[in-house]
Amino acid sequence: MKRLFVLLAVAAAAVLLVLIRPAGLQLSDLPAHQADPVNGRQLFYAGGCGSCHGSSDDKADLPLLGGGLEMETPFGVFRAPNISPHPIQGIGGWSTVDFVNAMHFGTSPAKQHYYPAFPYASYTRMTFEDLIDLKSWLDTLPEVDQVSGEPELYFPWNLRFGIGFWKLQNLKPDFVVPVDLADQQLMRGRYLVEGPGHCGECHTARNLMGGLDKTRWLAGGPSPEGEGRVPNITPHKDGLGDWSAGDIEYYLESGLTPDYDTVGGSMVEVQQNMAQLSKQDRAAIAAYLKAVPAKPSAAQ
Repeated sequence: MKRLFVLLAVAAAAVLLVLIRPAGLQLSDLPAHQADPVNGRQLFYAGGCGSCHGSSDDKADLPLLGGGLEMETPFGVFRAPNISPHPIQGIGGWSTVDFVNAMHFGTSPAKQHYYPAFPYASYTRMTFEDLIDLKSWLDTLPEVDQVSGEPELYFPWNLRFGIGFWKLQNLKPDFVVPVDLADQQLMRGRYLVEGPGHCGECHTARNLMGGLDKTRWLAGGPSPEGEGRVPNITPHKDGLGDWSAGDIEYYLESGLTPDYDTVGGSMVEVQQNMAQLSKQDRAAIAAYLKAVPAKPSAAQ
């Protein structure tokens, strides 16, 4: 009996190790797709990549993505990495499948878990074709020879293997809000908001393990950096209930609210990125935000 117990324990441990190991694809798993950097550029702005990864001295015509932004959180300090095409400091040495594995699975080329401050729990909803296009656009940008630095996290968050357990609960490609599959505008809006736009990463409260509380989807919550609040963007009276879809679309284009106030704080860069999208995509985002369940603002 004791031997059987030991064998069962070993088998259970082996299964668990398989479940939490970093996942990834091989090149042969990717679809045959001709990379489209024009679409990749749109996805770049939909995701606001430059807001976190942009270099502080970015005065070039094209984005400089040397990283280095420090984010102080309850888990410790995260530093945005260099994602320029530099072959050593950035991702210039990455293959397309390396990039897809990072974005879709949160797995590094060295087969390690990335910390989920990198919002791959949202990017996992992106299509492989769009990820290939995004990589092709990033490859056209200037190389930046800049070291961004490693995160400094508190125990037990500094134990990287524990991220495998986090992924079991939080890394799911399913969309959060069901929409009418025949409504192409809503489908597009959901894709942009829940996928590349990763709006829920800031506008949704988190649980004690740092995962999104999807029962309070987009209802706002504490700032990830520990100061202030991120607003409710559901159609509740606490959020965008008084805004029309046209108001939201115009705000994303111009930065002006329905009562002629202007965008402020960290939303300035988000709005500037959204202004780069097509009017159709901004309208799709607005339609989705008016269609999500209305939720009161999350408690402090």
